[in-house]
Amino acid sequence: MLRQVIHRGLQSFFYKLGLFVSRHPVFFLTVPAVLTIIFGFSLLNRFQPDTDLESLVAPSHSLAKIERSLASSLFSLDQSKSQLYSDLHTPGRYGRVILLSKPGGNILHQADVILQIHRAVLEMKVNYKGYNYTFSHLCVLRNQDKKCVLDDIISVLEDLRQAALSNKTTARVQVSYPNTKLKDGRSSFIGHQLGGVMEVPNSKDQRVKSARAIQITYYLQTYGSVTQDLIGEKWESEFCKLMHKMQLDHQDLQLYSLASFSLWKDFHQTSLLARGKILVSLMLILLTATLSSSMKDCLRSKPFLGLLGVLTICISSVTAAGIFFITDGKYNSTLLGIPFFAMGHGTKGVFELLSGWRRTRENLPFKDRVADAYSDVMVSYTMTSSLYFIAFGMGASPFTNIEAVKVFCQNMCVSILLNYFYIFSFFGSCLVFAGQLEQNRYHSIFCCKIPSAEYLDRKPVWFQTMMNDGHQHTSHHETNPYQHHFIQHFLREHYNEWITNIYVKPFVVILYLIYASFSFMGCLQINDGANIINLLASESPSVSYALIQQKYFSNYSPVIGFYIYEPLEYWNGTVQEDLKTLSQGFNTVSWIEQYYQYLRVGNISATNKSDFISILQNSFLKKPEFQHFKNDIIFSKAGDENNIIASRLYLVARTSENTQREAVELLEKLRPLSLIQSIKFIVFNPTFVFMDHYGLSVTMPVLISGFGILLVLILTFFLVIHPLGNFWLILSVTSIELGVLGLMTLWNVDMDCISILCLIYTLNFAIDHCAPLLYTFVLATEHTRTQCIKNSLQEHGTAILQNISSFLIGLVPLLFVPSNLTFTLFKCLLLAGSCTLLHCFVILPVFLTFFPPSKKHHKKKKRAKRKEREEIECIEIQENPDHVTAV
Repeated sequence: MLRQVIHRGLQSFFYKLGLFVSRHPVFFLTVPAVLTIIFGFSLLNRFQPDTDLESLVAPSHSLAKIERSLASSLFSLDQSKSQLYSDLHTPGRYGRVILLSKPGGNILHQADVILQIHRAVLEMKVNYKGYNYTFSHLCVLRNQDKKCVLDDIISVLEDLRQAALSNKTTARVQVSYPNTKLKDGRSSFIGHQLGGVMEVPNSKDQRVKSARAIQITYYLQTYGSVTQDLIGEKWESEFCKLMHKMQLDHQDLQLYSLASFSLWKDFHQTSLLARGKILVSLMLILLTATLSSSMKDCLRSKPFLGLLGVLTICISSVTAAGIFFITDGKYNSTLLGIPFFAMGHGTKGVFELLSGWRRTRENLPFKDRVADAYSDVMVSYTMTSSLYFIAFGMGASPFTNIEAVKVFCQNMCVSILLNYFYIFSFFGSCLVFAGQLEQNRYHSIFCCKIPSAEYLDRKPVWFQTMMNDGHQHTSHHETNPYQHHFIQHFLREHYNEWITNIYVKPFVVILYLIYASFSFMGCLQINDGANIINLLASESPSVSYALIQQKYFSNYSPVIGFYIYEPLEYWNGTVQEDLKTLSQGFNTVSWIEQYYQYLRVGNISATNKSDFISILQNSFLKKPEFQHFKNDIIFSKAGDENNIIASRLYLVARTSENTQREAVELLEKLRPLSLIQSIKFIVFNPTFVFMDHYGLSVTMPVLISGFGILLVLILTFFLVIHPLGNFWLILSVTSIELGVLGLMTLWNVDMDCISILCLIYTLNFAIDHCAPLLYTFVLATEHTRTQCIKNSLQEHGTAILQNISSFLIGLVPLLFVPSNLTFTLFKCLLLAGSCTLLHCFVILPVFLTFFPPSKKHHKKKKRAKRKEREEIECIEIQENPDHVTAV
């Protein structure tokens, strides 16, 4: 009883709303237009891109950020950038170049050319307010001699050039890999500076035979001032231009450059590349909506309503964007998906209102027909819009740990609200005017009076075709002339009979089993998308650089800083064994290891604290080859006693080309050890900020949204017209969601912020299209399930097919945008639309004929009513036999 009261109350409310809109169409047409103009100007004036890529795509709350703060409080990260190597996430300003020799070549034989390029970088000048700045003015300085920090491969190249100039084989430098001895006696790790290495066979010291690539990084100082940052940005820009010029001058080398702004620039490049394609997409949607809303009947055809429906969603999206920028929002490329998401939901409401208008009686006044359409459609559309708002509202909650996802969901919530308002106001007003034209028998395109049938019969065929209002097709048997709409005609006369054929059903069941199998197989192979290149323009310099880097410099993981942040008895044998155990399996760059070796070689005993620290300070750290280790130890003095309160070393693991995944595994293995070991330490690399629990952070929004929708559907079991409708809706949405998840994984789509947003949208897109179909089916009162599903498809199939076809055709231009972000968006939305279409028109029409709800009780009720009617007729005949004779 409560269900019927709520449903009738909502229908009554929307009937009155439809009447109110139909009586004041100019007001409801003007207000949304004025809002769009106001907020559209704010969109143009306040547009500002977001340049902080870390805050957008890295988890907002992670242990890695806490570890970074702690590590920075101990040792300046700006000073240790050259040691804490990371692939693409190096903090601060820098310029990086990979020099690649031709296939079969040896990059070490071109040391002179590389050093010429190096000198050009050092001598490069940038002008700022009349002053010229070179690298020496901007570089990170070493503490010991205040010289610029340069990669050790430069020293190796200089030694190689000197050896080549001397032309003496005995003077040639022997380069080892990954650790090599420099001319000053230092042992240096060059695993990330030399790539594509072939070692001399059976070489004990891992001597290099040849190498394909060299990577050099130029680190700039970061003082935190705006002026310094501007000069650094200009230097990076000039650096990239210089590398492009050097590429033209040295055709025997391939140069790939990268700067700190490159990632953000190539991330934003997607928006610039997609602008034209989005306009093409809009044109395709407008064309599809216009054609699908047309009929041969010039009176009842509504091409302009299809056109105006799409424009309604466009102006609501412009208004939503204006509100976003007025509230100090900053644009990022992930927001490219909002027009497609909003269009997919908004046009569904447009086409449903059109279908609702077609189901109304023509003999009613146009205002009553609008009210009837609102009463019929807006209850369902309100429910689906509410679920959209709940799903994206949960995604915008504090539980979401990715800022880009949170910003996107906040924008979608505003877009959904405005979509809903604009459809019942702006589009409703358009429907009122179109209804008035139809009632007054005006042409749906030319807006002229349709002539009478007698007048048309005297005109040529082409004129009759253009002015045909369907009068020759109608008869006293046809109460609804809209049945001649080509989609409705196809569904009624052909498709409904075919899909419910008993011989088709087994093949549909087999098709669903194949679909479920592939979906399940894909769900077992899900990969997290922590790799930042998934969001960049595919032909950008950053992606090219990352691919070359992955190919030639992925033998070793990013350099992991191992920070011991409490005093430790380094002279204790047990502590030494614990440190050796922790660093086992890693290539270490460690003052501790070098110091222990120094003591062993010199046969020096340092088994107590005073001897250990005294020899360390007064002997070991005074040696030129060990002086750089002063930056890795923090001493404190209490009276006459010195203590080591903190220290650091660096760990590098051997990896394959899948460096990102293996770096995450290293972090997950090392971090728990810091809790159970007696040695108190933290591990850090700038890459960890982007990877730390990324899989959990990125999947949390879709889990929360899915849980929120499921909870709402379960709680409304006893509020909807039929609980089985919610039950079938939950099953359908789950099937579609898992199908999209599994198939996108098989299509090489990782779980990044774009794919997660698409999965949240898939939940709602499936509800949007399945809910009206299912509720109409469970409420149908025909004798058989087959007849019920036929009526459901006939009632809602046209709107579903119109919307999904417009949605899928609108996605096609995204395929031609050279960007990994848009490729992901295209794949996920294509799967969402295709799986929903498959369920609405193939799977549900067959499966609903097998399973509850049963229609037998409706059949019994109809039989009882027919029997009662027959009995009444018999009684009337018995009482008045003369009537029978008269008949």
